[in-house]
Amino acid sequence: MAGKVTELNGIEGLSTQQVILLQKQYGKNIFRSAKQNRFLLIVWDIFREPMFILLMIACSLYFILGSISEGIMMAVAMAIVTAISFYQEVKSSRALEALQQFTEPRVKVIRDGKEQVISNEELVPGDIMLLEEGMKIPADAMILQSNDLSVNEAIITGESLPADKSDRAEQNSLYQGTTINSGKCAARVTATGNNTALGKIGKAVGGYNPPKTLLQLHINRFVRRLALFGLLAFFIIFLVNYFHYRELVTSLLFALTLAMSAVPEEIPVAFSSFMALGAYKMSKLGIISRQPQIIENLGAVTVLCLDKTGTITENRMEVKTIYSFREDAIINIDGHPGAGAKKVLLYGVLASESDPFDPMEKAIHEAYVNAGGNDHAAMTMIYEYPLEGRPPMMTHVYRSGDAVTVAAKGGAERIISVCLFDEQAVKRVIQYVRHLSSKGYRVLGVASAVHNGKNFPASQNDFDWQFEGLLALYDPPKKNITEVLSKIYHAKVDVKLITGDHPETAMNIAQQVGITDPMRCRTGDEVMNMEAGELRTTVKATHVFARMFPDAKVKVIKALQANGEIVAMTGDGVNDGPALKIADIGIAMGKKGTETAQQASDLVITDDNLEKIVTAVGEGRKIFGNLVKAVRYIISIHIPIILTASLPVILNWTYPNIFTPIHVIFLELIMGPTCSIFYEREPVEETIMLATPRSRRAGLFTKEELLISIVQGLMITAGVLALYYIFMTNGHSIEQTRTVVFNTLILCNVFLTFAGRSFTRTIYYTSRYKNNLAPVVLVASAIFLLLLHFLPAARELFQLVPITAVDFWVSFGVAFASVMWFEVYKAGLRKPL
Repeated sequence: MAGKVTELNGIEGLSTQQVILLQKQYGKNIFRSAKQNRFLLIVWDIFREPMFILLMIACSLYFILGSISEGIMMAVAMAIVTAISFYQEVKSSRALEALQQFTEPRVKVIRDGKEQVISNEELVPGDIMLLEEGMKIPADAMILQSNDLSVNEAIITGESLPADKSDRAEQNSLYQGTTINSGKCAARVTATGNNTALGKIGKAVGGYNPPKTLLQLHINRFVRRLALFGLLAFFIIFLVNYFHYRELVTSLLFALTLAMSAVPEEIPVAFSSFMALGAYKMSKLGIISRQPQIIENLGAVTVLCLDKTGTITENRMEVKTIYSFREDAIINIDGHPGAGAKKVLLYGVLASESDPFDPMEKAIHEAYVNAGGNDHAAMTMIYEYPLEGRPPMMTHVYRSGDAVTVAAKGGAERIISVCLFDEQAVKRVIQYVRHLSSKGYRVLGVASAVHNGKNFPASQNDFDWQFEGLLALYDPPKKNITEVLSKIYHAKVDVKLITGDHPETAMNIAQQVGITDPMRCRTGDEVMNMEAGELRTTVKATHVFARMFPDAKVKVIKALQANGEIVAMTGDGVNDGPALKIADIGIAMGKKGTETAQQASDLVITDDNLEKIVTAVGEGRKIFGNLVKAVRYIISIHIPIILTASLPVILNWTYPNIFTPIHVIFLELIMGPTCSIFYEREPVEETIMLATPRSRRAGLFTKEELLISIVQGLMITAGVLALYYIFMTNGHSIEQTRTVVFNTLILCNVFLTFAGRSFTRTIYYTSRYKNNLAPVVLVASAIFLLLLHFLPAARELFQLVPITAVDFWVSFGVAFASVMWFEVYKAGLRKPL
C-alpha cells in the first residue's frame, strides 16, 4: 500500500557485552515444547515393531519349554535387533539434524554499530534487525524505521491480505512467524522464543511436515500385505502343527518361525535410512533437502520449470540501451548519453529505492552515476506506491523546494498504458519495446509527473503521467548454462522457461541457452484464460512462458501434473513461493533466494549453480535405484525362508519343522544390515542418467521387476527344498538335513547380495564397483560358516552337526546355481528390465 517514507539512519544496536548478558537472561530464540526423552522415544518405537514383539514371544516360549540356551539366544537376538535399530535411527536422526543446521534461517542485525549476520536462534530482546521483502520475521519486534512496509500476518490473525506497517504506534508491531510482503525496515526485538505471541499460544514456527509421499504409501501398503499374509500363515501353521502334535507351546513356536520369516521389517527401515543418509550426502554437495523423503521424487522428475533471472542468467544487470521519447532516439549507454537519456535515467533512479538491493535498480543507479548525474541528491522522497499490478509498476513522490516531482518505472506495457500520448506514438514505442526485447533485454518503461494538489491519488495510475522513455537492461546467461541444459535433456527431463519478462526477451534468452522450440511462447494472461483441457494440451507443446505472475505459474504446474508429469520448479523471489510449494520439488537458490522462497521449497542450492540440479537428479536416481535393489533383495530372500518354513508342514514331510525362530532371526540379522547398509553404499550405475524417468503412477518397481525378484526367490526355494527332500529321504538325520539346508540358505544370501548389485550388468562388471562393504560381507560370511561348522557351541545352539566336505560342496553348488542363473539371464538380456 502507498504511504509515507521513513529513512534509515543512526542506529547503533546492542554491544557484545549486552548480548552476552541478555543471552544468559533469555536463552536461545527457540520454541521449547514439553521436554521428551529422545532415547526413550526411540526405544519405545523399537519395542512396538512387529519383529521385536515376535522375538519377545518366542523368547518367552523357549523359557516356558525349559530351553534355557535357546531363550538366552533369543534375548541376545532381541538386544542385537534393538542395537541395530537404535544405531540406524540415531544415524538417520543425526543426518537430519545436520540438514536442519544447513537450513537454519539467518538474519541481519546491527551490533556494536556494525551490520552482522547471525542465526535466528542467537537473537535477544533489544537486537536491531534489518528486515526486507520475503523474510520470515524471527522474533516479535517494534518497528523503528520503515520503507514501503507490509506484512502477511495470516499465521497470527488468519487474515489473508497483507497489513500495512510503519513506525506509527498503531502499526509498529511485528510478530514472529509472519512474513515481510513488501518493503524493508529496521526493528527492535521485543520478545524471543516462548515469550513471543506465537510462543504463548504454543505454536512452533517453521515446521515442515508434508504428507506421506507416493512411494511411502506404496511401501506401507506392500508391507501391510506381507504382514497380513504372515498373520494368515501363522494361524495355518499353528493349526496344522497343533492337530499333528497336540502341543500348544511347540505349535506356537513353529508358527512364530513362519511369522518372523514373513515380516519384512527391513523395507521401511531401508527406506528411511536411504532417504536420510542420501539427503545428508547431498547436503555435502551443496544441495540441501528440507525433507529427506522428497529425494524419491528427484530421480523421477520429468519436467524442470526454470525461472530466468538468477537461474538461467547471472542476475548481474547492466543498462545497455536507453530510448528517449523526447528525442525519439535510442542511445547506446557505452557512448556519452545526452540530456534526453540522462533524463530517463534520472526518473529511473527516482523510481528506485534510494539504497537499492535489487540488481536491476543497482544497475540503473550505476548507469546514472556513470553518466555524471546527481540531480536526485537535492530531492527528498515524501510518498511512495509499492510495486504492484500486472505487469508491475512502482511510484515515488519527491519534494524539491516547492515543487513535487513524481517518478514511475515498471513493465513497459503498464507504463505505456498509464501515460497520455497519441495512438501513433504508442505504436512507435511498442515497436521499440519489441525491438529491444528481441535482443534479450529486460525493458522497463519510465514516466514522470508534476503534482500540484495537497493530497495524493489512491492509485498510482491516476497521476498525469508523461512518458519519458525506456531502459533496456541486459542480464547475460550463465556461462555453463547451455551445457547444463544439454545434460538435463540427456537425462530425459523436459525444460520449460517460466518468467515475468516480456515475451521477446524470454524467447531470445531461451534461444541463446538451447531450450527446445524457443519461439513458441505463451503469456500469463493467455494461461489464465484457457480451459483446463486446452491448457493441458498447451503445456505439453510450449516451452517458454512469459509475463507470468504467481497464479499463472501455479496453473501451469498443476496442468503439467494433471498430465502425469513430476515437476521441479526453481525460484528465488517472494512471488515464486506458491509455485515452489505446489511443485513436486520446489528448488530455491541459496545465495540470492528470499527466505520466503527457501521456506516454500524442498531443495535449496547453496551456491545458485544450476548444474547442481543435474547432480541432484543423478543422486535421486542413484538413491532410488539402490533402494529398489535392497527391496528386491529382501523379496527374493524372504520367499525361500517362508516356503522352507511352511511347505514341509503343509505337505506333511518327515521333517516338517526344520527351522526354529533362532535360525530365522539369524537370517534376519544378516538381511537387515545387508539391505540398509550394503546397498545404500552402492555407487551410481553408468547408464542411470540416460534412463527415462519413472512414471508418477509407477510404484517401487514394475510388474516385470517384481516377477523377476519372485522368480529369483522361487529358484532359490527350489534348490533349497530339493536338497531338503533328498537328504530327508535318503536316511540323513534331521540335524544333518538342517545343517545342509541352513548352509545353503546362507550361501544363497551371499550370492544374491552380489547378484543384486545390478539387474542389467553381470558380476564381471559389478565386481569393479567400489563398495568398501563388499569384502566385509564376504569375510564375515566365511567366518560365520567356519564357526557354524567347527565350533561345537555354535553347532549346538543352532542344532547342527558336522557334515562331510562333499555335502558342503553340494550345498555350495546348489546355492551357486540357484542364484547365478540370473547372471546368464542378464548376459543375454543386455537391456534394462
